[in-house]
Amino acid sequence: MHPIAGRRGPPEAKRNTIAAHRLARAEPGGHPGGVRGGWSLIRDLLGARVGWVAVGVSTGLLWAMARVAVPYLVMQAIDRGIIHEDLGALVRWTAAAAGVGFLAALCAGLRRFFAFREGRIAEATLRARLFRHLLGLDFSFFDRSSAGDLMSRSNSDLAQIQNFLNMIPFTLGNALQVVAVTGILFWLNPLLALCALGSLPLVNLLGRRFSSRLHPSMMGIQRASARVAAVVEETVAGTRVVKGIGAEGVQQAKLAAEADGLYAEAMGAVRTRARYVPALDLLPHIGLLLVVAVGGHQVLAGTLTLGQLVAFNVYVNQLIWPLRALGFVIAMGQRAVAAGERVAEVLDARPAVAGPSLPRPLPDTPRGEVRFEAVRFAYPRSDRRSGPEVAAVLDGFDLVLVPGETVALVGATGVGKSTVPRLLARFYDVQAGRILLDGVDVRDLALAELRRAVGIVFEESFLFTDSVAANIAFVDPGASAESIEAAARIAGATEFIAALPQGMATKVGERGYSLSGGQRQRLAIARALAARPRVLVLDDATSAIDSATERLILDGLAGELGRTTTLVISHRPATIALADRVVFIDEGRVAAEGRHDDLLATNSRYGAVLAAATAEAG
Repeated sequence: MHPIAGRRGPPEAKRNTIAAHRLARAEPGGHPGGVRGGWSLIRDLLGARVGWVAVGVSTGLLWAMARVAVPYLVMQAIDRGIIHEDLGALVRWTAAAAGVGFLAALCAGLRRFFAFREGRIAEATLRARLFRHLLGLDFSFFDRSSAGDLMSRSNSDLAQIQNFLNMIPFTLGNALQVVAVTGILFWLNPLLALCALGSLPLVNLLGRRFSSRLHPSMMGIQRASARVAAVVEETVAGTRVVKGIGAEGVQQAKLAAEADGLYAEAMGAVRTRARYVPALDLLPHIGLLLVVAVGGHQVLAGTLTLGQLVAFNVYVNQLIWPLRALGFVIAMGQRAVAAGERVAEVLDARPAVAGPSLPRPLPDTPRGEVRFEAVRFAYPRSDRRSGPEVAAVLDGFDLVLVPGETVALVGATGVGKSTVPRLLARFYDVQAGRILLDGVDVRDLALAELRRAVGIVFEESFLFTDSVAANIAFVDPGASAESIEAAARIAGATEFIAALPQGMATKVGERGYSLSGGQRQRLAIARALAARPRVLVLDDATSAIDSATERLILDGLAGELGRTTTLVISHRPATIALADRVVFIDEGRVAAEGRHDDLLATNSRYGAVLAAATAEAG
């Protein structure tokens, strides 16, 4: 057992200081910020699969070499076969061109296979990494992040990165083709090469300007898309609220405003493309026209063979597509970097609440003893500019829960009742004091073990789109049918489950809205019980359950689960009266405790709070 709070030594005080600091801001991550962060993420993805990426690039390079060889072979077939009327030479050089062309086709298929396979693997790997990281982040991160924005980063942003990774073998192959063709052009005819390539410096300059102008628009599009997704996600998730109060017009206007913002960002990118892409497309064709004009004159003058002119034109055409694709590759790269920045922002977020490096195990006994000792906690500022400057929700909070006891937590709205279980389960960390579960500081426990030991059921019961049995056994998918039935029985859910079309196998709709509020709450309680927690918290989780069923549930907790310690947060007098002890919270600390009837008789403030809550609920 740790020493009591009043005798805590320097290491404990230091740990509280660190916890408070982490609540104030997220720790920096491993990627540099901005564009460098996007490139760093992409580089990491490539490094993880460097071997297979090299295979894809190699097939792309082999494709480029085969493509470059074909015009030279055609030139030889014309000059040595057709011009000299040598059928044997024509057949040999034509066959060689056909064979190399077949090799180029084979490499093109292999290049596409490896490119898209590695892109998909990288996307799947990054999605799994991002999902795993999100699961490890603390509640303060999700307090300031919208679900729509996170969904956008997990889907469309990853798709942008994957599309860019697909292009790498193609782009490198095209680059080799440009370099090889440029060398061959100068070898064949320096004057014609200058005619063909004279526009390249301008293409490079325009490409750089295009990239710098396009990146802000790409970043804006990604952010605006996330805002649109957030509105859609919130509207679909809250469709009952929207329809229930006739706010469809409000949401339509909100979506229209965000869609207009996305349109404005997209049009900015369109204007940038319209300004630069035509020039990037036109300049290579100017070189082709010069080659035809000057080269044709040289053929007529006898200083250039017909085969050389044909090969020269084919080579110039081989330059046109890579140069035309330059704008496309730049735009795709900018989208990928912008997406990489947004994904890296999430991956670089560090949880303010993290498990210890050397966790302590929970002892076998006692089971369910909870101690809050001189706890102080204030929620951090929502704008994250500085530390928690708002007033403390709990300050000098002391509470002991005896194993097997049922305690009702009562207080006015906003007094910190729901904060108590959130601190117990380490959704947030205390800034002073400590919380012990069975004699172990909760900060010394592995988070998974702690949260299995503390089962919390909230008023809003979230169910997953799965069977009733799967929802109850959510924490332990391999749970036996007997344990699932036992949890359902204690939660008072057996009767209505039996009446469902397929009983335990019945699929519940999204979020469980195919069931009534009371049915959802009972399944949520059963789900928490299936994990056999040491402490069960019912945070207004029986508000839709009648008093008789509620008594049966609490009696079941006292019997079948071996006196589970239960913390009930409620304003319902009938619920509070069932508790062994009532704890009244006021001004951030325990103001009174005892039996419900005794507190009504001796504490006027307690009676006033209950009366106000009853009137508000009515």
